Amino acid sequence: MVEHWSPKPGVGSSSLSSRAKSKKDMLKKIFDYCKVSYEELVHKTTWPTRSELMNSAMLVLVASLCIALVVFVIDQAFQHGMEFVYGLMR
Repeated sequence: MVEHWSPKPGVGSSSLSSRAKSKKDMLKKIFDYCKVSYEELVHKTTWPTRSELMNSAMLVLVASLCIALVVFVIDQAFQHGMEFVYGLMR
C-alpha cells in the first residue's frame, strides 16, 4: 500500500503562472537604487575634514609601523631560537 501526501497548504507550486519582470522594471529599480544612494552620499553622509583625515592617516601609519616592528622582533626571536635549537642537535 502506497501512501500519497498532498502538498502543504500555502506552499506555492513550481508553475510559471506569474509574469516575469520586464527589463523596464529592472532598469527602473536600478535607477531608483542609484538615485537613493547618491542622495544619501550627498545629503546624509558626514565627510571628515582634511585635518581629521590627516590625523587618522598618521595614526594608521604609526600603528602599522608599531605592529610591523613587533612582528619583526618576534620573527627575529624565533629565528635565533630555532638556530639555537638546531645548533644543539648537531
